[in-house]
Amino acid sequence: MAVGEFPACLRRARFGVFSQPPLLSLTMLTDAIGIAPPSLYSAFGSKAGLYREALDRYAIEASLTLVEDHAQNLTLNDALDRMFERAITLVVGHGCMISTGLLTSHPDHHALTEELAARRGAMTARFAQDLEHWLPRTHADTAARFLCATLQGMAVQARDGAGVHALSSIAAIARLGVLCSVKQTNPS
Repeated sequence: MAVGEFPACLRRARFGVFSQPPLLSLTMLTDAIGIAPPSLYSAFGSKAGLYREALDRYAIEASLTLVEDHAQNLTLNDALDRMFERAITLVVGHGCMISTGLLTSHPDHHALTEELAARRGAMTARFAQDLEHWLPRTHADTAARFLCATLQGMAVQARDGAGVHALSSIAAIARLGVLCSVKQTNPS
């Protein structure tokens, strides 16, 4: 298999074998993505390298934001609606590789666990920066943590079978929570 064909392998396996990839045997992993072990090692160096590549691709495809270049005049309410709608579309049926990935692991996989924690932290920081479009910095940080905790919980719910309706209900409550907290911070 040519290295250029690996993106297709990553897409095929992303939500199946990559839910806890370091726990997989090499045979299970290569069978699931349809490549031979030498090809995996040649292209990625290790199972962990393949997992990192899948995470990098997933992070690009599944990126969430509140402030979009083409929609700078959105209200906070509209921005939250768009972000939650996209998040629900991404997680229904399988969860999120980053939100639910390696929350616990064997000590041999500590570096991967820390990398995923850093990715989750970076998402919080991006949301805080986005929220400064509408909120003061201190409130943006708290609201970003709340949004990320909600999204991570929604990913777990989705992985456990929650559908669009259930996740949309959670998102509606979270959106109202952020909007109500803004009113508490900025009473008129």
